[in-house]
Amino acid sequence: MTVIANRRSVMTLFSKPACPWSHRTRLVLAEKSINIDIVDVEEGNLPEDLLDLNPYNSVPTLVDRDLVLYDSRVIIEYLDERFPHPPLMPVDPVTRAHFRLALFRIEKDWYPLAEQIYEGNDRKPIARAIKALEESILSSVEIFAAKRYFLSDEFSLVDCTIAPILWRLPLFNIHLPPQAKPIQRYMDDVFSRPSFQASLTEIEQEMRQ
Repeated sequence: MTVIANRRSVMTLFSKPACPWSHRTRLVLAEKSINIDIVDVEEGNLPEDLLDLNPYNSVPTLVDRDLVLYDSRVIIEYLDERFPHPPLMPVDPVTRAHFRLALFRIEKDWYPLAEQIYEGNDRKPIARAIKALEESILSSVEIFAAKRYFLSDEFSLVDCTIAPILWRLPLFNIHLPPQAKPIQRYMDDVFSRPSFQASLTEIEQEMRQ
């Protein structure tokens, strides 16, 4: 879809089709059934609108009338507050803080490793990143086993952040061992959600074909 810079009556998201940061944003949008124009951004071919709107020229970038947001965490929390149903963060301040800490750790521990694996060229650093990501995911198996979703029986922004990484495990040549059954159960549950299926681009669909 295309977007015209001076006509933003509908919310617009600039998104890369294979980017996990963009994927989690698309998942939040799908979960809340938000009407939006999605502009696919190709590497090395940034739309002029994006260059004008975002000083970092990064994706995802969300445009909501005169508001421009270009940090993935800021975007998904804004969407959750702007469209409160269904809520994707707990109301209780203490529980909310635990969820935000989980988001922070996943963003700091998993996402950089995923980017290194996907975009890297040197085999040894990629192999180390694969091992580190696999070990980090497996270290959380008890958390996956404790609740239906991560830290909760309700689907949340944390799940929207975890799911894009787990979806890419076959692409990263990560195959979970038998003791990771709670994680496999979690993936089966999340990946079967209509919102998750709706969030996938063609490129992402092909990651598990």
